[in-house]
Parts: sequence; structure tokens; C-alpha cells
Amino acid sequence: MTRGFYIIMAAQFFSALGDSALLIAAIAILRDMQAPAAYEPLLKLFFTVSYVVLAALVGAFADSMPKWRVMLISNGIKMLGCSMMYFGVHPLIAYAIVGLGAAAYSPAKYGILTELLPPRLLVVANGWIEGLTVGAIVIGTLAGGFLIDPGFVERALALDIPGLETGIDTPAELAISIIGMLYGIAALINLKIPDTGVDHKPLRSNPVYLVHEFIHCSKLLWRDRLGQISLAVTTLFWGAGATLQFIVIKWGETNLNLSLSKASMIQGVFAIGVAVGSVLAARMISLRKSISVLPLGIAMGLIVNVMVFVHDLKLAMVLMIIIGALAGFFVVPMNALLQHRGHILMGAGHSIAVQNFNENLSILAMTGLYALLIWGGLSVHAVIVMFGMFVAGTIFLVKLRHEANQREYDSVSQLEDCRH
Repeated sequence: MTRGFYIIMAAQFFSALGDSALLIAAIAILRDMQAPAAYEPLLKLFFTVSYVVLAALVGAFADSMPKWRVMLISNGIKMLGCSMMYFGVHPLIAYAIVGLGAAAYSPAKYGILTELLPPRLLVVANGWIEGLTVGAIVIGTLAGGFLIDPGFVERALALDIPGLETGIDTPAELAISIIGMLYGIAALINLKIPDTGVDHKPLRSNPVYLVHEFIHCSKLLWRDRLGQISLAVTTLFWGAGATLQFIVIKWGETNLNLSLSKASMIQGVFAIGVAVGSVLAARMISLRKSISVLPLGIAMGLIVNVMVFVHDLKLAMVLMIIIGALAGFFVVPMNALLQHRGHILMGAGHSIAVQNFNENLSILAMTGLYALLIWGGLSVHAVIVMFGMFVAGTIFLVKLRHEANQREYDSVSQLEDCRH
């Protein structure tokens, strides 16, 4: 791996760290406001709406200039959203601005990998990026829970440094100030990311052209035999993963009698499992064998149902690591395959934008549905069973689709051999 790759990893770590910590802080602010419980999953919905609405723009934007500059601008937008929350803007609105920065950041973050590295290293690079991102989610989730912990807040606000007046007087201001510093560190690291020397396409100002180009790119990926399988899997995974964040918090409160700050740590344990699975996939699965991991996705969906019967904290942590490891092991090769096919078919930024559109449309749909189920009073146990069976069933259908594609490809190949 090149020096530039490690700089990208460092920038991604601090940016993802801020996103995860801010989510927990935003949930705490909503609870302080006595907002309805259904508002909590809506945070994720507001965060991801930019990925869907601006999908046609962010891919072209990422390909129009050096990726480091795109990442720098994106972190600046995240800092703006964080500042808005500090100054009392409603968490849903402020977190939506952070999501706008994340939507612009993602095509650059993944797109630069295909510009910087050869295809043979993409699975390894994705494994490390996903493992590091999940590590940032672990630490960020734990940090978010720590920052809202009454004991820490009381000690931190009681500190009196002569000659230093911070103006920080509330737990929310303290947490958001620290999180804003994480985005600032990420922005400074972005300045050190090297230019890959890839030619950049001027950003078209005509929105009709951009939308038409985006639709064309979407069709290319969904019609590609390998592209459609990897896109379907990653779309499902990210929608399910976002929903599982909130299910785990509710499950921790219901089955394990944990507070928000403690339940958020269970999220962190799940993320540790994803990191382990991601690194193992990077070491064990080549790009050529990426499709072979689909059965692990089915297993993950089925094992999720075990959560209903778990009431012991230690057993819960073991279960979260197993589920997370299965998730990480099967999604990293799929992600690398999708990036490879997209880079060949249309270019890095455009393909990642198509991927983000589909994945975040899934997040909007699944977290929105979860919010409706909670609003309607459905128990978390019923939600867990529905969630697990949906994930397992959908990946099973994707596996059948791949097998059908393979049979069709083999038939065409045999027919061409006969003609020759």
C-alpha cells in the first residue's frame, strides 16, 4: 500500500468518528427535548436523504476535481452542521447538514481507491477501509456514550482553568464542541492526501444532463451481471445496518436493562465484529471469489433472530460480535466487486454515487419503516424477527438470481464455442 492510502485511512477515521459520536449526542439532545421516540431513527433518515436527493450531483462533483479537495470541502460542511447543533438548531435539521457533507465525501473516499490502487488490491483496501471505518464507529459510539455520561459531564464542566473561558455550559455544548474538533482534524489530514494525477471531468451546470447521466450509469450497473448482484447486496446491507443501530439500542434497553450510554456500547461491540470480519475477508477472499460469500449474509439474517432470547450481557456481546463478523466478511468483497465493475463501466465517482443512491434509499426505506413500527407500538422482539427474516430471505433471492445469471452466461458461452 502507498503512503497516500494510509493518509486517506487517517482522514476517514476521524470523519467517521465524528459522525458516530454525533449520532449518540443528537439522540441525547432529542431525549432532553422530550421528543417522540420515533424521532430517533428519523435522525438517520435526515442524515441520508442527501445521498438520495443529490446522487446525480455528488458523483459528478467528485470526478470534477482532485479527490482530496472534495473531501476537504465535505468535512467543512460537516463542521457547519455540527456548529448548527451547538447553536440550538433542531438536531434533525443539523444532522441533515452533516449528512450533506457525508454524501459529498463518500464518492471521493471510495473513488480515490480505484485511482490510487490496482484492481488486485481493491479487496484488501476495502477490507482495511471498512475495518477502520467500523473501528471509528466503535470508538465514536463509545465516545458519544461517554460524552453524554452524567459523571463525565459533571467533572468536565466543573474544570476551571485560569484565564480560559470556553463558553461551554451544558452537556450538549461540551459533546458537540469535542465532536467538531474531530471534523477539524479530518479536514487538516485531507490537505495531505496526494493528487492521483487522474484527469477530471468539468462539472456540468445543466441539472437535466446530470440527471440523465446518472440514470444512464444506474442502468449500466443494474444490467451488469456482477454489478447487479453486488449492488443488491450492498444496498440491503447498509439499509439493514442502519436499522440495526436503532434496534440494538432498543433491544439493549428492553432485554438488558441498559441506559442509552450503555446501550450505545453494545453498538460498539457489534462494530468490533464487523471490523474483524472485514479484515478476515481482506486476507482470505480475492476479487474473483467475492460472490462465494453470499451464504454468510443469509446466516447473518437467521442468527439475528437469536437476539430475542438473549437477556445476559456477556452472551449479548458474544452474539453481537458473531453477527458483526458475518456482516463484515460478506459485505467487503461485495463492495470491492461493485467498485471494480463501476470503475470499468463509468468511472469511480459516478459509480460510487449510484451505489450511494441505492444504499441510502434502502436506509431511508428501512429506518422509515422501523420508525413507523415503533410509532405503531410494535414490540422490539417482533421487529427483530421481521428484520432477520427479511435480510436472510432477500439475500437468498439474490443468490438465486446470481445462479440464474451464471447459467445464462454459461449457455451463451457454449453457444459461441459451437459457432466457432
